[in-house]
Amino acid sequence: MPDLRASSGWSAAAEARVTLEQLLSVVGTGAVELDTAPGGLAVAVTGVAVLDALDPGVRPRELLLAVGVDAGSAHAVDVLRRAGEAGAAGVVFGSDRRGGAAEALRSAARETGTAVLFRTPWCSWAQLVGVLRAGLASAGVPPLPAAPDLAPGDLNGLADAVAALVGGAVTVEDTESRVLAYSSTEEDVDDIRRLTILGRRVPPWRVSAMQEAGFFAALWGTDDVLYRRAQGEDPERLVCAVRAGGEVLGSLWVAAVTGRPLAPDASEVLRAAARTAAAHLLHHRTRGADSRLAEDAARALLEGRGSPEVLAERAALQVQAPCAALAVAAAAADGDPSRWHALLGLHCAAFGHRAVVVPAGGRLLVLVSSLDPDPERADGEVERLGTSLVARASAATGTQLRVGLGEVVPGLALAAESRRSAELALRALTYAGGSRAVGRTADVADTVGVMQVVEALRDVPLARGTSVARLAAHDAESGGRLVETLRAYLDHFGDVAAASRALAIHPNSLRYRLRRITQVCGLDLDSADARLLAQLELRLLRLREHGAGKE
Repeated sequence: MPDLRASSGWSAAAEARVTLEQLLSVVGTGAVELDTAPGGLAVAVTGVAVLDALDPGVRPRELLLAVGVDAGSAHAVDVLRRAGEAGAAGVVFGSDRRGGAAEALRSAARETGTAVLFRTPWCSWAQLVGVLRAGLASAGVPPLPAAPDLAPGDLNGLADAVAALVGGAVTVEDTESRVLAYSSTEEDVDDIRRLTILGRRVPPWRVSAMQEAGFFAALWGTDDVLYRRAQGEDPERLVCAVRAGGEVLGSLWVAAVTGRPLAPDASEVLRAAARTAAAHLLHHRTRGADSRLAEDAARALLEGRGSPEVLAERAALQVQAPCAALAVAAAAADGDPSRWHALLGLHCAAFGHRAVVVPAGGRLLVLVSSLDPDPERADGEVERLGTSLVARASAATGTQLRVGLGEVVPGLALAAESRRSAELALRALTYAGGSRAVGRTADVADTVGVMQVVEALRDVPLARGTSVARLAAHDAESGGRLVETLRAYLDHFGDVAAASRALAIHPNSLRYRLRRITQVCGLDLDSADARLLAQLELRLLRLREHGAGKE
């Protein structure tokens, strides 16, 4: 494993040259958007300055924030030309681009070779100053030598790389003690780490104790590593604040795993790793904010209350392009959607589709755009995507997924209709059980029909003392499994061998239970009407016990 300290190059003399391209790659599109860069993206950026009307001087290679300047005014063009004459790296204007503002500025930019950028509507000027200055402080930081291919913002990869170097279990936390990522350490870990990971944040009582002890004041006030010796079953721990440009972004925590001390130089490694982590945390913060805004807009649209234009702007989608919704859930009730949230978005991108993934209770909704304009080919794209999602995501996470495919609609305005058909297909797949994992409503129409019939009968009062009612009462009193036996027998068309395999019992045991069913409730299994009513009642019973569309 390479030496993090020896190869990280932290001395001021070795500081990397920060280009506009590097700065934007760290900051992302959540705070500022590039409109044009006629001089290229390799221009150096050395600082951020706010335009001062009383002292309008501009320094070379600075990024000038034109606060209070109307981007559509002659004043904006004049500011851009003066910035170009001074050799500024670029000028950032406000978010209002109305009245051909962008085109007028582009024309002036071509004359001066100066980049034009716009602040996003959801980032204030004050926030932008902090984000850009923090970005400059961290844009030139090289990646961890243990993970040279670590993508910007890959906090889980960062945690794994640091854990390998220090020989412990690592968590990355924000300033509110929320867990952003953790290492995939396989050894036994202590209870505090286990509770922290499960709850995705440090337990409140632990946070309160550290606040009372003045721990956070000490942590945020130093660049050094804080160390705490092992106490009983609580192992030794190291923690270091992560900051950029004077702004605290979060912290890196290391806990020793059971039966193994930390590396002798763990403190020095963690100190260097915290500086490396700054770029990743900043990238995560800006891109994360952007993603949340896109998620919120997509959720509102899928629920039938949002704006197609707002989502198109936040997620870089086309309002009139064909799109479809997919409803994705784990086949098992304990499946955790957060484990495959990122995988779904990445997989859609690999297929060449822009997508927004929205958590929705125990499932995920995926709004897929960039589909083929031809409806038939678009349907094929959605089906291939769903099938591949099940195969790849299930293999990667070890969780079997089911995907309901929504109908392809001609634009974002009809996304809610596609979502409804996707969720209906997913409900039918879940209701039916079995091996089928992907489908649209047309593929599972019979199951959808049964669900609709059963739902319509939910409040219909049946005759008292039906066979299934008597059987259910007997099971409740005796703890028997006769209802389960009858359901398996009817679901397998009276095939004793198949039903016994489904119940994992001997065929003779099944035959004995069938005789008991007749004795207990008098059900005539030779009567078509009795079998039909029994199947409907069994489905109604399941509906009342577990809810519509659940097993």
